[in-house]
Amino acid sequence: MPTAAPSDRSGVSERVPAEIARSWLLVSGRRADEFDEAHRSRADQIVLDIEDAVDPSLKAAARADVVTWLSGGGSGWVRINDRTTTFWSEDVDELKGLPGLRGVMLAKTVSAAHVTETFDRLGASTPVLALVESALGIEEAVSIARARGAVRLAFGSGDYRRDTGTSADEMAMAYPRSRLVVASRIGRLPGPIDGPTVSSSHPVLREQSAVSVALGMTGKLCLDRDQLPVINEVISPTQSDVTWARDFLADFEARGREVRDGSDLPRLGRAQKIDKLARAFGVEPV
Repeated sequence: MPTAAPSDRSGVSERVPAEIARSWLLVSGRRADEFDEAHRSRADQIVLDIEDAVDPSLKAAARADVVTWLSGGGSGWVRINDRTTTFWSEDVDELKGLPGLRGVMLAKTVSAAHVTETFDRLGASTPVLALVESALGIEEAVSIARARGAVRLAFGSGDYRRDTGTSADEMAMAYPRSRLVVASRIGRLPGPIDGPTVSSSHPVLREQSAVSVALGMTGKLCLDRDQLPVINEVISPTQSDVTWARDFLADFEARGREVRDGSDLPRLGRAQKIDKLARAFGVEPV
């Protein structure tokens, strides 16, 4: 059994803040030997999974490995079991107060109460990323986004398809994705995180990530470290976007911030957003 204690992490860069993180790498809680490698990866955030990735008979052992790693210098999010299971209570009790816990991803969220109960039980200082994975969850997305403790929404696309019988077709999946985008805006949360792409093909991943962006999603779950560069690139502003944004901002300042027509304020908002993301992601203009 590999130890879950962290090894040397020299050279690991600071993570992109969760509010704007593009790539969320899921790592099975039973693979303690991969925790450090995931931590050194290009993922904006890592999520140690003690829910679907772990057999029920092995959840206690996986949780113990995660607790050991987070207590010994490791840092990341943990996908915990849903509120309706007996595992949920054990998860929050053992994770509470751990120095390396950045937040929890709450599986199968279907109500605001699931978020607030998790948030309060963890000590009201640990953010909750609500993973919406069912028809009921999509229907309740606005109340979930408004729940105390919610930091962002994420889409459990695979479980949603199993729950509803929906295909993976882009048009069929546009509705739940758009519902999460609208709910996030109403709840004053950042754009939601899309579900993972199972295919190992980078062209497929690039295409599906572009669809996520087009619908207003601003992050993506991933299952493989090889996917990270593609996700980060597609969800980041392009170099030409950054060039336009900084040229516009420079011109706006040069004319004394004078609004000349009805398009100036929308363009200003877009330019400011692009500039902020570019600085966070290290994207330089052309």
